[in-house]
Amino acid sequence: MKAIGFKTSLAITEAESFIEFETPIPVPTGRDILVKIEAIAVNPVDYKIRQNSLKDKVQDSPKIIGWDAIGTVESVGSEVGFFKPGDKVFYAGDIMKPGSNQEYQLVDERIVGKAPKKISIAQAAAMPLTSLTAWELLFDRMRLSQERDKGKSILIIAGAGGMGSIAIQMAKKLLGLTVIATASRPDTIEWCKKMGADYVVDHRELLPEMEKIGFPQVDFILDFFNVNQYWDAFVQLIKPQGQIGSISDPAEPVNLRQLKSKSVSFHWELMFTRSMFQTDDMGEQHKILSNVADLLDEGTLESTLQTTLKGCTVENLKEAHRLLESNKTIGKLVIQF
Repeated sequence: MKAIGFKTSLAITEAESFIEFETPIPVPTGRDILVKIEAIAVNPVDYKIRQNSLKDKVQDSPKIIGWDAIGTVESVGSEVGFFKPGDKVFYAGDIMKPGSNQEYQLVDERIVGKAPKKISIAQAAAMPLTSLTAWELLFDRMRLSQERDKGKSILIIAGAGGMGSIAIQMAKKLLGLTVIATASRPDTIEWCKKMGADYVVDHRELLPEMEKIGFPQVDFILDFFNVNQYWDAFVQLIKPQGQIGSISDPAEPVNLRQLKSKSVSFHWELMFTRSMFQTDDMGEQHKILSNVADLLDEGTLESTLQTTLKGCTVENLKEAHRLLESNKTIGKLVIQF
């Protein structure tokens, strides 16, 4: 089968930043299913791993990355109970295993969901990683609920990105929160409002902008960009007994002691934790994705797809990484095979 990978970490402009090669189709065992991939989404985690995972070293066999896919189950391992050949599925995969930049992929059924039926392949491919991350952060880490938290306020940093786009929807439509998102360009402001944000503020003038709209403090904050950049503002903006959640990889430590006087709780979220550590509740991702599929089919949530490239090629993967590295993309970017 065809696969696309890299042997060393290179700038995306380099000829061998991605290379195409042939590799055997794997055989599923245990709880793994074999999926024939039909479309993938590309996320910031992809280019970060491409840039850093093989820095200053070269390996013989190309590394295959990619964490977002939709496809059809070809065959299943002996312990699989959720799926059968022919089922349409979508998932974000396992960072410890070969990714989705290939024609066929093995993936544990516990982190796979039934695919939505009423939206396109590309629209569905855009959703797994960001939906899992936002859901886990809001419901599993911060333990928010509509019954208890409806009407409270949440600030979402980087509202127009793939993460912010689905987090806005979940915060508004599933939790009933008053949603404030950050964006600075006319097109990103319009996108955040389309996703359901009640207010959009300029991240470059965060504190005065929040004062201007009447929210000098908020109940919750989600950071989808750079916790170091906004930390001092977060300390001021979060209400006593509030909660902050982040997916950042901070270059410097954050001073959690600054939150003590307000009894504020801080939550890290990494969507890969459950599969990486084979946690007892690993199967929760199967349930989350199945719930998300239903919400997409009924129209409660909408796909955040914005850009589609046609064809699983080196050129398209390079273009996707180049666009994401610009930090100017809106919503999600999908490559349809």
